[in-house]
Amino acid sequence: MRVFISTQLNSITMSADISENTTMGQLQELIPGSRRALFAKYHIGGCQSCGFTDSETIAEVCQRNENLPVNEVLDHLRTSADHDRKIQIQPETLKSAIDDPGKNIHLLDIRSREEFEAARITGSQILTAELQQEALGKWDKSTPIVIIDHTGNRSLDVAAFFIGHGMKNVLALAGGIDAYAQQVDSSIPRYRIEMEAD
Repeated sequence: MRVFISTQLNSITMSADISENTTMGQLQELIPGSRRALFAKYHIGGCQSCGFTDSETIAEVCQRNENLPVNEVLDHLRTSADHDRKIQIQPETLKSAIDDPGKNIHLLDIRSREEFEAARITGSQILTAELQQEALGKWDKSTPIVIIDHTGNRSLDVAAFFIGHGMKNVLALAGGIDAYAQQVDSSIPRYRIEMEAD
């Protein structure tokens, strides 16, 4: 597989309004941490035997997983989304923090090297295994860290991982670098990834 980076043409608008008829694909766009939330409480979506397809609705997934109460699952997903919002930083807020000379923030980018080289926030670093070990083993637990991905879908999981390992000041960039490029710094190119079989 080769990764091609090209200009992103349209923006994504999201709403956190979910119902039993919301598909799992829509759910993952609306609530990026939904897979983590479903797996943590109900062991849904973490492996092949408990997986789901993007076209299944929440109601269908609940029904084939021991007939889980749909309203309970919906409430859990909404609560999880509220929690995730608390560990997110908005692009404008991050820009203000970066511009503040009194703040020393570590910007850890979890995208591929190709993506990073094509578009990045000044001062950010690719999160390698070595850098992760250094952060968890040597940095002060209150070190401000912001996790950056492409559209905000994966950064919450990585932020939760760091928080789970005792780091106390970790946030995920809401909407990822794409939102940052749209809202704060138009000099950063927007892109989409296309996969092509060799």
